[in-house]
Amino acid sequence: MNLSELSPALGSKSKAVRVGRGLGSGLGKTSAKGQKGQKSRSGGVKRPGFEGGQRPLYLRLPKRGFYNKFGKEYVEINVGVLNCFEDGTVVEPVMLIEEGIIKNIRDGIRVLGGGELTKKLTVQAMGFSKSAEEKIIAAGGTVEVI
Repeated sequence: MNLSELSPALGSKSKAVRVGRGLGSGLGKTSAKGQKGQKSRSGGVKRPGFEGGQRPLYLRLPKRGFYNKFGKEYVEINVGVLNCFEDGTVVEPVMLIEEGIIKNIRDGIRVLGGGELTKKLTVQAMGFSKSAEEKIIAAGGTVEVI
């Protein structure tokens, strides 16, 4: 089988219907759109959800939830993840991205107390839970709030 021998399946291709090409074509004059009205005119299709001027359903339904535009979205990591660094390393937010632990910093990084820390590290972040702070200090490291 060659690429030059390939052809579309029978019945899958059909000629485009040419409308508005005279009375003899069977689709002349009104071009199969009927007489008058919105749908017979060019550009007469309205957007999805349009209800003819009536208040649309998506505006009649009550709104749900709340978005706090002043809220902060922190990236949270556990203490156990920090074991991938060498002893005595100063762990900065940029290093966490380079190491592939987080994708982006967003509004800041918060360290939580999940897991165990065996390395002596200096951890810089925007916030620490009490248990995370205790585990870092117990391992001989230090905590720095940025």
